Formats: sequence, structure tokens, C-alpha cells
Amino acid sequence: MDSIRRYLHFVKPYRLQIIGTIIIGVIKFAIPLLIPLCIKYVVDDIVSNDVLTQGDKLYKLYWIMGLILVVFVVLRPPIEYYRQYFAQWTASKILYDIRDRLFTHLQKLSFKYYANTRAGEVISRVINDVEQTKTFVITGLMNLWLDMATIIIAIAIMFTMDVSLTIVSLILLPFYALSVNYFFGNLRKLTRVRSQALAEVQSYLHERVQGMSVIKSFAIENFEQTQFDKHNRNFLAKALDHTRWNAKAYAVVNTITDIAPLIVISYSGFQVIQENLSLGTMVAFIAYIDRLYNPLRRLVNSSTSITQSIASMDRVFEFIDEKYDIEDSPNAIECNHVYGDITFESISFSYSSQEEHVLKNINLEVKKGETIAFVGMSGGGKSSLVSLIPRFYDVTKGRILLDGKDIRTFKVRSLRDKIGMVLQDNILFSESVKLNILLGKPDASDEEIIEAAKLANAHEFIMNLPDGYDTRVGERGFKLSGGQKQRIAIARVFLKNPPILILDEATSALDLESEHLIQEALEKLAKDRTTFIVAHRLSTITHADRIVLIENGEITEQGTHEELMKKKGGYYKLFQVQQFGN
Repeated sequence: MDSIRRYLHFVKPYRLQIIGTIIIGVIKFAIPLLIPLCIKYVVDDIVSNDVLTQGDKLYKLYWIMGLILVVFVVLRPPIEYYRQYFAQWTASKILYDIRDRLFTHLQKLSFKYYANTRAGEVISRVINDVEQTKTFVITGLMNLWLDMATIIIAIAIMFTMDVSLTIVSLILLPFYALSVNYFFGNLRKLTRVRSQALAEVQSYLHERVQGMSVIKSFAIENFEQTQFDKHNRNFLAKALDHTRWNAKAYAVVNTITDIAPLIVISYSGFQVIQENLSLGTMVAFIAYIDRLYNPLRRLVNSSTSITQSIASMDRVFEFIDEKYDIEDSPNAIECNHVYGDITFESISFSYSSQEEHVLKNINLEVKKGETIAFVGMSGGGKSSLVSLIPRFYDVTKGRILLDGKDIRTFKVRSLRDKIGMVLQDNILFSESVKLNILLGKPDASDEEIIEAAKLANAHEFIMNLPDGYDTRVGERGFKLSGGQKQRIAIARVFLKNPPILILDEATSALDLESEHLIQEALEKLAKDRTTFIVAHRLSTITHADRIVLIENGEITEQGTHEELMKKKGGYYKLFQVQQFGN
């Protein structure tokens, strides 16, 4: 199967550890196989031996039991320890490598993917599905072979004791194999469906936990309980389908493994009565039947676990196979030295081939150090246009030039390294203020962090926090006000010190004091940088070198504030409406 083949690529670096674990495991599982031989020896050669005196019998019994005790007390515990330790160590390392690969992968996926995929679904694949594949390593690559080795060793010993009785012992094995093949063929599909249903529950829960303030503010707890119940019931139905099929498999297979010892007891008892078999051999065979069919029962459990593990593998590799919308070209170069000229050449853009263009034939030349403001009604395409500069999306037609070179010729990470962004809703991670500022330049010194915070008018409020720069801000910056979050976001751009700046609604929805502090910081930040501003509040961009009005995805006007006001066109009307509204 393709998923197994691909999974083995992650296993390959640890093949020596797996082989070593299997060898240790074979020794561990072989040791209990001495017990039936010990039983046979005690029954036939000691207890039933009429030649030996009672003292001789006790002497031999003590010796054989002493040797067995040494094997089980001295040798077996360290063997068991190292088998368990190396098995878990190897599986954990493989899962570490897979999750590491998945995190690299999810960082390369585009905004388009995350716009269409719920966060809980992604988390479920990286956490739950990867964890489920651990069973394949422990059971499929180790325990399965150990059980097979145990069965082979047991059968070999049984053949040396009595051939006909061994054949009788194995008579039900073909029925066992057929039933396993029949029942577990459909289990993989049912397991995948169950896993998907669980992922949907997790996705729904993740979204609602993040949006709990909305649920409480609208008092819709009962409605949300009903909605959650739908997802939960769907998972319950899929889980019960899986359980029913699984239960049928266990019922049939365990019946076969339970009948086998009865056949052996009947046949061996008959042979002992006929004096064709010693009592010790009969007792040993019954013990070996238990050693033989216990691994077979474990193989049934293993089949269930491995089937679920393979279904999880399918989901993991389905995620890995998600295509990247934004990729470096084979000859991509580093974006090392940026002057700051940016040209939009006949740009058109749509989010998918099935949707209409949100930008149409945009042509615009921007010189180094210029501040360009994009204005217009919501949905006109302003944010879409600036998102093309760092290649969050690629243009559908035309090209964007940076210092005369198509931005698609640069390695995307090196391009984004030269761009700083301040958004309306800047994401802060739950760690400390210091760490959130450090995102702008991870190797910055404390002095650089403090200087960046001062430039962003953030140092004063940070020092008033309980632990200053070490204060944890909570998920998405929950413990901070909107203005405080914005100033931290601005501080990390100051720390990054990029030649190109994008401000997308950076002062929206703030109180007047915060807006004043942030506007002051942004003006310092924009100095001598090529700056693009997306704004609804026109009073905040009157200072821009050029204002560009975008309507329905097209540039309809551009010029300075004074020029556009004299023109009395679309910009003038927007400005008048806002002034009148205030």
C-alpha cells in the first residue's frame, strides 16, 4: 500500500534500532516457551519416574525450578525493560520526525488553503492521526514479528515432541487466516470515516472555544449545544459502525482460537488413554496451545490497531499531498538588496479560476520612499492588492516588479523578509511581550527590543505590566487592549527594519488616544520606506504622497489629497461623506 511505503521512508533511519528491538523481543518471548518443556520434564522425568527415590525427585525438582527462577528473575526483567524502552524510543523518534515534517509543510501552505480549511482539522491530522500511526511501528513493525516468531518457535518445538498432535493443533489455522482477511478488509474504510468524523468534532470545538465571547454575548448556548450535538452524534454513528464490524470480527476469530485447545485436549487425551502419548507431553502440548493461540489472538488485536493506524496514515499523507500555491521557481534567487521601487504591470487577480477577478488591469509605479494610500469601499480589492506584494497570493495576470525584477524570481521567504506588515487584527502569541516583539528579528538583543518598543510608543505601557517585557499576553493577546496589541505589532516591524512597509487598516477601531500614539509611531516607521497604506478612515492618510482610489477592482483616481479634493470625483465624495458622518 502506498501509505505504508511512504511511511517506511520515515522508519528507514531507525531500521537498526527496530531490528535490535525485534531480536531482544524474540529472546523475551522465547523464554516463556521453556515453561511447557519444564512441565513435561517434571511430569515425565521426575513425578512419573518410578526409578527415582523421593529424595532424588525433590533434588531434581529443586534444581530445575532453581534454574527456571534464575532465568525469569535475573535474565528476563532487563530484557523486558530494554525491549519496551527501545520500542517506545524508536516510535517516539519517528513520530517526532513526522510532526516536524508536517509543521514545515503547514508553514508552506498558502492563505488560500487556510481560508478553506478549519484549524481544528489541521490540528487533528498533526496530533491525533500522527499519534495513531505509532501503533504501526510498535505493533506492525515489532510486536507482529515477535508474535510470528513466537508461533514459529512454538510450532518447531511441538513438532519435535509429536508430529501428528502438532498437525491437529494447527488444523484451524486456515479458518483463522480466512476470517481475519474477510473481516479486516473493510475495517480500514470504516476507520477512516470514524477518524474524519472525530476531526470534524475537534474542528467545531476548536472554533467555538475561540469564539466563546460571541456565543455568550448573543446568549446562544442552547443553539450551539444543538449544533455540537449534531457533530457529536455523527461521530457516535460512525464509531458504532466501526464497533459493530470490529465486534463481529472478534466474535468469529476468538471462537476459532477457543475451539482449537478443545480439539487438542480431546485428541491428546485419547492418545494418552491409548498409551501412545505420555502424560507430560499432553500437558506440555496444552500449555503450548495457549502459547500458540495467545499470539494469534494478539494478531487479531494487532489487525484492528494496524488497520486504524493505516487509516490515519492515509489522512496524514493526504495532508502532506496538499499542493503549495506559492512556490519558489527552480532558478529563484535571494532577495538581498532592496532599493524600494515597485511596479504593478497590468495586474489582474482572482482567488480561484471559478471566481471573477477582484483586481482588473492594475497599473501603478511606486518610487522608493513613497507612501501610497489605497482607499475605496469595502470589497473593492485594496487588501487583495497589497497581499500580492509579499506573495501571499500570486497574480493571475501581469506581474509585480521590485527594483525592475519580477517578484516571482525571488525566493519567497527572502522577499517577505524585506517586507514589514501591520494589520488591523495583528496576531500575538500567548507567550511574553518580549517574544512577540522578537518575531521581527529573533536574534535581536534586549537593547534593540527596548529601542523598538520606544519607537512604537509601547515601552511605557509594557513597563507597567506585571512582569514588564516578560509578561505573558494570553492567547491572541487577550490580556492587552487593541491599542496595546497594535503597538507591539508596530514594535516588531521597527525591530525588523524592512525597506518596504504595508499597513492594512492599522488604526481602525481604536480609541482616539491609541490612534494618536499609533499614528505617530506609524509615521516614524514609514519614514524613508516604500509604504503602502490601506485605510477606510480617510483623515489618517491625507499626508500620503499619493492616494489611489480603487473601485470594483480597478484604479479610478490617483493623486495627492489636495489634487483629488479639487477634482471632486469619487475620493471627494467619500471624504465628504466621512466628514459629514463625523
